[in-house]
Amino acid sequence: MLDTTLKHQLKAYLEKVSRPIDIVASVDDSDKSRELLALLDDIASLSDHIRVNVRRDEEPRKPSFSIGEPGKPNGIRFAGVPLGHEFTSLVLALLQTGGHPLKLDDSLIQQIRELDGDYRFETYFSLSCQNCPEVVQALNLMALINPRIHHVAIDGALFQDEVQARQIMAVPTIFLNGERFGQGRSGIKDILAKLDSGASARAAQALQDKPVFDVLVVGGGPAGAAAAIYAARKGIATGVVAERFGGQVLDTLTIENFVSVQETEGPKFATALEQHVTQYDVDIMDTQRAEALIPGPIHQVRLASGAVLEAKAVILATGARWREIDVPGEREYRNRGVAYCPHCDGPLFKGKRVAVVGGGNSGVEAAIDLAGIVSHVTLLEYGPRLRADAVLQRKLHSLPNVTVITQAQTARITGDGSKVDGLTYRDLRTGESQHIELAGVFVQIGLVPNTEWLKGTVELSTHGEIVVDAKGATAIPGVFAAGDVTTVPFKQIVIAIGEGAKASLGAFDHLIRHADPVVTEPMTARPIRGGTA
Repeated sequence: MLDTTLKHQLKAYLEKVSRPIDIVASVDDSDKSRELLALLDDIASLSDHIRVNVRRDEEPRKPSFSIGEPGKPNGIRFAGVPLGHEFTSLVLALLQTGGHPLKLDDSLIQQIRELDGDYRFETYFSLSCQNCPEVVQALNLMALINPRIHHVAIDGALFQDEVQARQIMAVPTIFLNGERFGQGRSGIKDILAKLDSGASARAAQALQDKPVFDVLVVGGGPAGAAAAIYAARKGIATGVVAERFGGQVLDTLTIENFVSVQETEGPKFATALEQHVTQYDVDIMDTQRAEALIPGPIHQVRLASGAVLEAKAVILATGARWREIDVPGEREYRNRGVAYCPHCDGPLFKGKRVAVVGGGNSGVEAAIDLAGIVSHVTLLEYGPRLRADAVLQRKLHSLPNVTVITQAQTARITGDGSKVDGLTYRDLRTGESQHIELAGVFVQIGLVPNTEWLKGTVELSTHGEIVVDAKGATAIPGVFAAGDVTTVPFKQIVIAIGEGAKASLGAFDHLIRHADPVVTEPMTARPIRGGTA
């Protein structure tokens, strides 16, 4: 099942297991059950601590398996064969069940232990979803800490009957005690905030008590991470407040154009960014949404929780999000057939007909990926020709189950009240309306900056981007901006990182000329070896 290289790597990880693990598999005579048993046999062969028991019981989901300590309730179950992005979730579940230390703050562990009630979570994922593992791993970890929490991670592509019955059209989707609980990427803090009614108030009070920062970075994407690193290396009081560390990078499947890194995945890149930032004395405040900027001698950033953070200089790096078509039916059927991440949600449309709106690189790449999963893809482009790179267009046109329609203006996404059933577009050549019967619509028409909360405070362009000068400064002294949220052209990761560094240097220059920065000693990172990077 596992190749030699992967077995060797897994064996090295499993050497960290220090106590017995029981894996209980529920199987039938299907090919997927045989595939699962082959996987579990390979895993058991790599560690004397792991034992596999096979049952042909009444467990409703087959193949599936639980992971736990002998003689104790098993709170973790995988339904399906967790390869792809979920293989990491499987390995972590084995390590953590086997006694490997949990990488979690003591305060969060205590909060999970003190949850009152019985919680039965079900998470539907797809093996190609880069956002799903965070949810799966968070709930698995919570199940290990609190015996009253149980979690089943379910491969939606394998258990299509459940997906249809529960009308799941986007992953990850979480159910709690049979009721829909949440959708989309979320971590332990997000989940706890929904379960523990007092958590938000406690977190807001803790934030309110923070001292004044020299530099406060708003946003945790590539630009925000670079800004935080450059500020912290100056030895000044630095904070980062963000809804999620990594930003839009977390929704990127493959990165092949970041200089010196030939290929990586978005979530891995985001993790590397956060690990680099944490090498320094930076106060990271995640799962927090900025709601208002209040400029002054000491700038204030008010959060959605009600807390207010103060700083002598602020760097705005809130990035961008997927642009909507803004047509009837789009919002009504979001996550019910309207999707923005083909890698995540594509497997849920296996064997069905879908459309992709957008003829740039993102749209063409999405159509190519989906063509290998669905029965047919219709790509709609507003302009007279596709805008994607030539190599992508050649690949697209070589696929037999793809239809490309140019000069097509999407007019409406239609549905039956519960899910998408088609799309209406206007043929710009003839002016006539055409309708396509579909199960899903994937929107890939670019990005829109996250600046709604800044309207009336900083100068914005006609496209809603923050206007900055050559040093990343806005018109407000001490307020800087960087990355996709600004007027700087070409929205690329490598550019965002450079702009984040530049804005941070600009902020430091402002501080030494107009304020007294608080130098923090000692720095917690490696000694600075010099150089210009």
